[in-house]
Amino acid sequence: MGRVRARVTGGRPGVPAGHGPAWGWCAVVGAAFLAGAAAHAAGVPAPYLLAGLLVGVALALSGLVTTALPRPAYRASQALAGVLMGGYIHPAALRAAAPSMLPLVVVTVATVLLSVGVARLLERSRLLDRPTATLATVPGGAAAMLAASDELGADTRLVALAQYSRVGIVAATAPLVVPLLGPTAPAVSGAGEPRSPLSPQMLRLVGGPDQPAGLLVLCAVAVLGVQVGRRLRLPAPVVLGPMLVTVVATFSGAAHGFRPTGLLQTLVFACIGLEIGLRFTRPSLRHARRALPWIVAGTVAVSVASALLAWLLAAVTRLSFADAYLATTPGGINAVLATSVATNADVGLISSVQSLRLFAVVSLAPVLVRLTFVRSGRRPGSAAAEAAEPRSLAGRS
Repeated sequence: MGRVRARVTGGRPGVPAGHGPAWGWCAVVGAAFLAGAAAHAAGVPAPYLLAGLLVGVALALSGLVTTALPRPAYRASQALAGVLMGGYIHPAALRAAAPSMLPLVVVTVATVLLSVGVARLLERSRLLDRPTATLATVPGGAAAMLAASDELGADTRLVALAQYSRVGIVAATAPLVVPLLGPTAPAVSGAGEPRSPLSPQMLRLVGGPDQPAGLLVLCAVAVLGVQVGRRLRLPAPVVLGPMLVTVVATFSGAAHGFRPTGLLQTLVFACIGLEIGLRFTRPSLRHARRALPWIVAGTVAVSVASALLAWLLAAVTRLSFADAYLATTPGGINAVLATSVATNADVGLISSVQSLRLFAVVSLAPVLVRLTFVRSGRRPGSAAAEAAEPRSLAGRS
């Protein structure tokens, strides 16, 4: 297959841009898809997400692929995931979720506070400074945390590794854990992944009967959504913008039958898994070799605490334990979406709660870091602040 390497500078924070030969990336995505099909045949939950994740990790650590997905593929998968999420949010889903919304908000706040507590423990380990520990542990908004890390004086490489370690751990374990937690919501017609990779359903790209018209509407909603997300300055605009436009189109009845399904849906999930897996490069692991055990331990602690909170939430509401777990788990919103669809969970409820937390985290995390520096008389992102933090691993590699 050859090596797929970056040939331009820049890209997403902490990750080099991927612009290798097109055939090489087609082979990478194809390998992830075939691995997902094999996992599907073996009965593995969320097979395309997990297979993409494992293929990405294997290619990154072997050195065959040294960059993240190319920017167009990354943005397309994010936008289509946003459309997919928005397609599950409809009036009936919101009415069903309304009685449980207050407890869900309480559990969401508790999860964020737990993450802040873990950040303080990581800071006390003297391996991470406070900005890096805070941005590395808050759940959700990984891309936004990376974008803010330079401005706030954090170590971008450690923030990237910590955020995607958390997403990777949750993405790898949630599909295996959720079936053990009990039944989820009743399956929605067309909601899950196709039963067989060779079934006629796999040939469908959108949910409506008119495939060309549905694809045109899908492209229009995705492109318009990205523009709306950026204009409204939404966190993760490439995901939440298309999600918002899809909700408006669905509620108003302006468009329907454009939600990704079949082959297109599985490719989106495979790309999401690849995007997560390709973050785990050997240089990033070497850079974080001393802090990585602490980061993983913190992620596991927050995940276990979130599961306990989900159990309490299920006990006081009508939610199933599995739905409550997916709604509150501190994983990436796209990975949770893939798991929710594959396990026939209440995607509308889960998307709403995860989006709410994403807004809160992206808004509050930089504020927490700035307040910390204001109290200590330093300015985040300044050279003086970086020099005053010798504990950061940025100066050790």
